Amino acid sequence: MSLLLVAVLLAQFCQRKIAKPKTDHTEEIKRLTNVADVYFDTDKKDSAIYTFNKIKALCDPKTNPIDYVYAVTCIAELHQKNCDYIASEASATEALPYLKDIKNPRYSWIVYNILGINYTHSYDNKNAIVCFKKAIKLKTSVWRKSLAINNLVVVYMEQRKYKEAAILLNILASQKNISSYDAANNNDHAYIVDNLGYCYYKLGNTEKALECYYEGLKIRLQPQNDDGLSTSYKHLSIFFQKANPILAKEYAKKAYDHASKINNIMERISSLSLLIKSTDGNELKKYSLKYIQLVDSINHTNKKVKNQFSNIKYNFNKDRAENLQLKALKTESHLQLERQKNRIIISYVIIAFVLMLILFLYFYLTSKGKKEKNDAIFSSEIRISKKLHDELANDVYQTIAFAETKDLEKDENKEQLLNNLDNIYFRTRNISKENSNICTDKNYPQAVKEMILGHKASEINILINGFDTIRWNEIDKNKKIILYRVLQELFVNMKKHSEATLASISFIIKNKNLHVTYIDNGVGIKNNTLILKNGLQNVESRIKTINGTIIFGNNSQKGFKISFTFPL
Repeated sequence: MSLLLVAVLLAQFCQRKIAKPKTDHTEEIKRLTNVADVYFDTDKKDSAIYTFNKIKALCDPKTNPIDYVYAVTCIAELHQKNCDYIASEASATEALPYLKDIKNPRYSWIVYNILGINYTHSYDNKNAIVCFKKAIKLKTSVWRKSLAINNLVVVYMEQRKYKEAAILLNILASQKNISSYDAANNNDHAYIVDNLGYCYYKLGNTEKALECYYEGLKIRLQPQNDDGLSTSYKHLSIFFQKANPILAKEYAKKAYDHASKINNIMERISSLSLLIKSTDGNELKKYSLKYIQLVDSINHTNKKVKNQFSNIKYNFNKDRAENLQLKALKTESHLQLERQKNRIIISYVIIAFVLMLILFLYFYLTSKGKKEKNDAIFSSEIRISKKLHDELANDVYQTIAFAETKDLEKDENKEQLLNNLDNIYFRTRNISKENSNICTDKNYPQAVKEMILGHKASEINILINGFDTIRWNEIDKNKKIILYRVLQELFVNMKKHSEATLASISFIIKNKNLHVTYIDNGVGIKNNTLILKNGLQNVESRIKTINGTIIFGNNSQKGFKISFTFPL
């Protein structure tokens, strides 16, 4: 064993010695970054993503984290522009483990801002707020802080916290020319005042709302500042929906046209929803069809994206520490790691407890089932024994006494003996049938009929209604057995106690329940008082085992009625 270990270590040492030095890709990375930036700036998204992926493959994130993080954040931003928030989140998450190796907080700000926007669009407001607050706390430029605050405002607006949002927006609106680029200043100010107008609108201050809307629209109508123009049009359409429906429709149409021009699917969908509210007739049909088509298209795209990027998010699964590091939003400090460990331990304890509880319940229920089965067998044996004693013992004794005391040479005595024996045989066969296995296959209907008609005699007529309309093959096997035994108890009870000359049994299915009604013209219940004994007790208990209900009719001394129902 030790020799094998030495050999392995020696082989590893030799491999390290003869390993080729790593190729320096610095120049190639710079060249490809310049190419990718051009594709990015000219909105050639596919080419940009392809080139940034080549850069990502060339970078060693441990020795060259800046180029690697730049590449993955650019990919994340491109996916975000395509409304592919799952892929964007996956790419941005890849940068998290290497942010600590970069001194410039700008890269951390980019990652948190991208993740916050993705969570916002995914309706995960809780994580979006966490990301934007992290971005705001970073020591970055005033412009970046302002942009992160504005994004945080959007989340507050989603949560209908319009007062809080308006306070932040008023602060932002007072800060002008915070960027060295006029276009950036104009775009940012347009976003701020437009969002502020929406907050005022929601707070009921329509005058200030319209003033802010028009100020933002004026900025965005300039060619270099048209980013967000669809949003301005949509807000104005919402504003005028009740006061001026024609103007509301006009703004909704402008929002849709601009969204189509810049090929923003989500903006087109939201603009179409406003157009649908503002139109009727053929126009309503046209916009509704476009809306359905776009929603179906984006759902199809999301499904493809989900399948394509389902494993990217957890690419760095080398060990437990790296996995926890990738979830930087939840596991940022050692204390959080310890809490997570404790939660895992508690989870294991809970799982162990649940498993023990399940095992206990399993053995308890199994034991209970066996006990109930044994009790049922014992009860059945007692019942059969009692029946044999009550119905046969006396007849057998009298037959034996008859044979001992009578002259069997005489024909009439022989005939009487044979009749007694035949009667004993007939009763024995009936008891056997009552406790024998019941056929539940396709021959079940015939078996039930034979059992019922077996109680028919010259002085007893039995009518069966609706039996053949029931699809017996669709009824559960256990329910068939219960029904058979219940009917058997009823007809045995009729023959032994009721002195009936006519009995009727009817079957009907209503609301997926089988309704059975039994009526006879026997002696009924004395003094109109029902006492459940033996057979009738068995009938009631059997029906309850299959979630059925039983109703004893208004019985009198001139007849007996019982009906029961159970779900199919």
